[in-house]
Amino acid sequence: MRYRIMRLMVMFDLPVETSENRRNYRKFRKALINEGFLMIQFSVYVRVCVNKKSADFMEKRIAAIASPEGLIQSLIMTEKQYNDMHFIAGKPKEDVRNSSERTIIL
Repeated sequence: MRYRIMRLMVMFDLPVETSENRRNYRKFRKALINEGFLMIQFSVYVRVCVNKKSADFMEKRIAAIASPEGLIQSLIMTEKQYNDMHFIAGKPKEDVRNSSERTIIL
């Protein structure tokens, strides 16, 4: 069986005006981190998935924990597409946690 490594990117803009909004924001962000997502930029998190099916499954899990207000978007892409990302400003962090080197295929 051949695996095609995928990335699931979640981008969100949640309101933080009220204490309930802030609680929903913290709950959603903590749930993303507990699911294995890593922050690549403020309100942009990414996770490695072993194939398209697992990325779709994870996307449904995120929809289940989504905050009732605000905007949450997801994008599924291949590892190659993710590695073709260009840095316009700033320097990329040389971090193994967010690269394909952390993926172990048995």
